[in-house]
Amino acid sequence: ARLVESGGGLVQPGGSLRLSCAASGFTFSGYYMSWVRQAPGKGLEWVSSIHTGAGSTYYVDSVKGRFTISKDNAKDTVYLQMNSLSTEDTAVYYCAAGRGVHVCSGVYCATDRDEYTYWGQGTQVTVSS
Repeated sequence: ARLVESGGGLVQPGGSLRLSCAASGFTFSGYYMSWVRQAPGKGLEWVSSIHTGAGSTYYVDSVKGRFTISKDNAKDTVYLQMNSLSTEDTAVYYCAAGRGVHVCSGVYCATDRDEYTYWGQGTQVTVSS
């Protein structure tokens, strides 16, 4: 099983990017699919999640209104549309998949790698003028 992220790159402040996470080797339905990022010199930060069955979505406060998570179950792919990017969004963005209430509870989802079953290799997003 694997998760493959794509779509990262260099963008100016205020710009947009769309990240993709293609899943393979496991049954896509029934998982929480998350985006977790790590800025230079900092720890992991959970960004957003979506349940591939129910479609429930979750966002960290700092990206609400700017980022949109979505899924295409026919393609086993999750997307993260990122608008109004700022330098503070610069990070490696990881895609992760996990099942169970310990992954997402209330309005927040897990950050730690140990909470997820699958973890991607990451894609770099750099916001700079």
